[in-house]
Amino acid sequence: MRNHRVLRAPGGLSLRLDVRAVTVVVLLLLAALAASVVLIGTGDFPIPAGDVVRTLLGEGNSGQEFIVNELRLPRVLVGLLVGASLGLGGALFQAVTRNPLGSPDVLGLGQGATAGALVMIVLFSGSAAQVTLGALVGGLATGLAIYLLAWKRGVHGYRLVLVGIGVSAIVTAVNGYLLTVSDIVDAARALVWMTGSLNGRDWEQVWPLLGVCAVLVPLVLAGGRGLRMMEMGDDVAGALGVRVERVRALLMVAAVLLVATATAAAGPVGFVSLTAPQLARRLTLPRCLKGAGGAPMPGPNLLPSLCMGAALLVTADWASQRAFGADQLPVGVVTGVLGGAYLLWLLVAERRAGRI
Repeated sequence: MRNHRVLRAPGGLSLRLDVRAVTVVVLLLLAALAASVVLIGTGDFPIPAGDVVRTLLGEGNSGQEFIVNELRLPRVLVGLLVGASLGLGGALFQAVTRNPLGSPDVLGLGQGATAGALVMIVLFSGSAAQVTLGALVGGLATGLAIYLLAWKRGVHGYRLVLVGIGVSAIVTAVNGYLLTVSDIVDAARALVWMTGSLNGRDWEQVWPLLGVCAVLVPLVLAGGRGLRMMEMGDDVAGALGVRVERVRALLMVAAVLLVATATAAAGPVGFVSLTAPQLARRLTLPRCLKGAGGAPMPGPNLLPSLCMGAALLVTADWASQRAFGADQLPVGVVTGVLGGAYLLWLLVAERRAGRI
């Protein structure tokens, strides 16, 4: 059995805590903060971790304050917020579809956001702000199209995944066409954006991300109880008082907004939304509650997935800057390689367990 603790307030209120999950969340937060401090100190002008902390507390010299607060801190904050948004969005999609492959990467939301950005780059030679807006609109339009096409007296997991794969293939073909009709300058600019990168991110990207997360994260966490009940089946959840379709639609809209906003800010950073929820589940579930082949049983695990996504992305960004010598890679390349390897491993594990 899982180790739970019940906290009781004087007014009769009670809160049940999963000690293992709380421990994992705390450790992931500490890991994300430690990786952030190391990342802020990384660059052509290295700064020791202690000096970084002192500068963040307002005790650094003028040079350190400029480098830390104006040049590097915004990039790290964007990385944390993008990773958290992708991790939480991926957990929502996987919980709604009840499928470990039901992530925004597979369903085509990243490709939809890419299509919106390519339209602004190729057809309108748009500015950075217009490209960001195009990516946001493209991701939202793709999510809406998938939901409407998958609707048939409700939305069910496998139908949503299959429709998403089909939409993803169509949008990928559209993206290829847009690249072929663009001139060389626009094509090069589009390819850089499509890789997914945190280079050049500043406070203009931080505030919209922070605003979206401040609104949607509490809303999503509040809906976690209904989402967990829906895992027992729509009929059971409905009998327990959950308005299934309303909760599902609300959480899917929130997930699409989180993923689309993150993609608009940093480009289509691959596989974070796929791997973060799965890794979080493996850490929070004891072995006795795992399914055949050691795979974790379903569960939203929203807060651990959020923290795992943030920790993964800032760690991958550090690796992209330091692990390849003088060559700095876009963070999307690193997450793509690691996430692709994890996807192959997941498919092999699912096949051995007889689930695919």
